[in-house]
Amino acid sequence: MADTAPRLMSLVEQLLGVPVPVRIRAWDGSEAGPPGAPALVVRNRRALRRLLWKPGELGLARAWVAGDLGIDGDLYTALDLMAGLIWDRGEDARSLARAVRDPEVRAAAGGLAKLAGFLPPPPPPREEVRKARGHLHTRRSDKRAISHHYDVGNDFYEIVLGPSMVYSCAYWAAPDGTLEDAQRDKLELVCHKLGLKPGQRLLDVGCGWGSMALHAAREYGVSVVGVTLSQEQATYARKRVADEGLSDLVEIRVQDYRDVVDGPYDAISSIGMAEHVGAERYLEYARDLYALLKPGGRLLNHQIARRPRRDESSYSVDAFIDAYVFPDGELAPIGTTVTQLERAGFEVRDVESLRAHYALTLRRWVANLEAEWAQAQRRTSPGRARVWRLYMAASALAFERNRIGVNQVLAVRTPESGASGLPLRARAWQE
Repeated sequence: MADTAPRLMSLVEQLLGVPVPVRIRAWDGSEAGPPGAPALVVRNRRALRRLLWKPGELGLARAWVAGDLGIDGDLYTALDLMAGLIWDRGEDARSLARAVRDPEVRAAAGGLAKLAGFLPPPPPPREEVRKARGHLHTRRSDKRAISHHYDVGNDFYEIVLGPSMVYSCAYWAAPDGTLEDAQRDKLELVCHKLGLKPGQRLLDVGCGWGSMALHAAREYGVSVVGVTLSQEQATYARKRVADEGLSDLVEIRVQDYRDVVDGPYDAISSIGMAEHVGAERYLEYARDLYALLKPGGRLLNHQIARRPRRDESSYSVDAFIDAYVFPDGELAPIGTTVTQLERAGFEVRDVESLRAHYALTLRRWVANLEAEWAQAQRRTSPGRARVWRLYMAASALAFERNRIGVNQVLAVRTPESGASGLPLRARAWQE
């Protein structure tokens, strides 16, 4: 008689000390759990071994990426129900501590081990980052981290991002608008905030597939230098530039922002790049960009932010994101970002939250991926496609629940005269 799911449900609840809010469907076809809830599909015993050998988020991520775990039902509902067990509790250390002290929990862990088969831990999926020892955010380590995230196939990103090929938060006029219109409006918003005019020079830091550079050159007649550490992005962006006949205005370089020395520029856009800089390097990043601007020049820094903690020393990078999505990426509170920009010499003139806009954007990206799921797996790998689906869906919920945010910060290298060059009305670009 198939009874693995009820046994598994009972053991997991003993181990966690709380009810499991989703159904469990086991490899023998048995099910247990709340009627009507999405089902966590445990496809084999290997999934349990991954969880036992690496309790918490990373073990779950490895099982998901390898295809040992799945979700039957709405992914967003399942993630929302399980958030309290995964992200909100910090179970990695606590479950182990409880297992050592509590005989009942220790017995439950033994029962899971018996159900899993008492075998060694499976190797991590090949999509997991194999980190080298050494300092973070060197030129070499940053290039390796960027390559892991962005060099997974331009044709894969075409599926996820759609024709705009913009990999950052869009700017929505209404929730039922098109992704392409919302991304165009975001690029327009950035250009307006920067006050771009024909003949000016723009540096686009982390230029991606060239969308911002192309928009600024085509619509505003500015000369643009776009820099990226991704060779695949640069190749794609250069082709787009050539196809649009904008090679006289746009130059795409494979270059670290720290190696750009041909300033001054009238404006700098940094859209979804600063999350890769790291806390140790952030002041250096801000000072480098400040030095590249002419007096009166503007910086538009578009960056994801986390909520501050009472004890900032306790902050740790998300295990799944660090291992599978953005290696070495770090999020900071918006107040920290503003402080660092000011320490570098900038005058911060405007801060705008786009948190709700990113939730809408991510849901559209997930929909694009799911609509062409079989093709997406062929264009990268089944494991990589599963990584992107999970991370984007979980991120959409994180933005919706205000666990993280995203902000555009407009900062100016104000000259000694104090005349910033901005209009008296701080947001005249929206009128």
